[in-house]
Amino acid sequence: MATRLSRPLTFGAQPLTVDRAKRMRWTATGMLAAMAVIFVATHGLAVTGHPAWGYVNAFAEAAMVGGLADWFAVTALFRHPLGLPIPHTAIIPENKDRIADTMAAFLRENFLTPAVVARRMSAMNVAKAAGEFLAGSPGRGGQDERSRITSGAAELLAEVLESLDPDRLGNQVRSGLAGQLAKLDIAPLAGRMIESAMVDKRHQPLIDGFVRWAGLTIEDNEETLREIIHQRVSGVLRWAGIDKTISSSVLDGLYKLLAEVLVNPDHPLRAKIEEGLAKLGQDLQHDPETRAKVEDMKRDLIANPAVAVWWTGVWERIRQSLIRRARDPESGMGEEMRAMLAELGQALQQDARLQHQINRFARRTMVGVATRYGDQIVRLVSETVKRWDATTITGRVEGAVGRDLQFIRINGTLVGGLVGMTLHFLTTVL
Repeated sequence: MATRLSRPLTFGAQPLTVDRAKRMRWTATGMLAAMAVIFVATHGLAVTGHPAWGYVNAFAEAAMVGGLADWFAVTALFRHPLGLPIPHTAIIPENKDRIADTMAAFLRENFLTPAVVARRMSAMNVAKAAGEFLAGSPGRGGQDERSRITSGAAELLAEVLESLDPDRLGNQVRSGLAGQLAKLDIAPLAGRMIESAMVDKRHQPLIDGFVRWAGLTIEDNEETLREIIHQRVSGVLRWAGIDKTISSSVLDGLYKLLAEVLVNPDHPLRAKIEEGLAKLGQDLQHDPETRAKVEDMKRDLIANPAVAVWWTGVWERIRQSLIRRARDPESGMGEEMRAMLAELGQALQQDARLQHQINRFARRTMVGVATRYGDQIVRLVSETVKRWDATTITGRVEGAVGRDLQFIRINGTLVGGLVGMTLHFLTTVL
């Protein structure tokens, strides 16, 4: 019983509400039956017995009349008393369409007007309440709630990614990126990036990497370079075997030059490279010809079918990776989302400006919903009630207010009895 009592009650949806209403109905009916028994039992005693029996009999008689009157009134709301088609009974089933329209109009005029919604929302701090929920401590169920939210969000993300056509979605994303890239003038941006990197000396690792790459490339293609030198020298030198010495000297010189550039930050060749980078940064920003060449390269790259195929493969790998991470409890995505939600909750609690912005957005959104969809909401209520049959609407209304109506019967029985006893006293005295 404790478990049943702890559950929330809804409109006609919980058996507990119906049980309590039924119990009160039996109580009211039992009182009425008891008054009838007392009336019959004391009828003779009221005439021949002690005068007190007259008061008891008068109380029972009037209580029985009051109880019957209230039983009729309560029953007439929901059905025909004793099944008799008495006029103006079964009021709710007979007038359910009018009741539906009245409920809808009441809801529209008193709850879904923009002024009422705005006033109600202005008194609510939606952002702070959301922040307290998201940043709630584990002891208050905050961690459990965040876990449920992140688990549901991760599963929803996985299902959405699975339900979408990967080719179509990939093409849409690629088209969107291509459109944004086509609008972007990348030459000045690249030029500013080069200048900024050179000012902060962040281009040095790039030069070092280029030098190392050049050295490794020469080393990997050393035989090819020796063959080229061998073919370029004269026949006399090849006959004398001097071509090998020349090729070795050339390669050794290249290795030495690259090593000096790598270890000496003030090497003239490094300065030449930096000078070239600086000129490239300036040309990318200010030279129309260079900027036009970059734009042509960008358009050719966007239109290249190979890029489209490459992007499709990249997007599919991203999509599959997201699905696996979303459904893997040990992937860390859930923990990252929980941490993100906790940080968001703290920000919503502590940042008054953010609260103001979100609350204003929520208020305007709800006012807009009430203005645009208020009529549709009340129409939904009205049409739903109209679709209910007489038994359904009677059961739901009676389940919601039936217990209180049975108290009316009980009170009518008691009040009627007291009135009857008072009248008996007055007639006796007078």
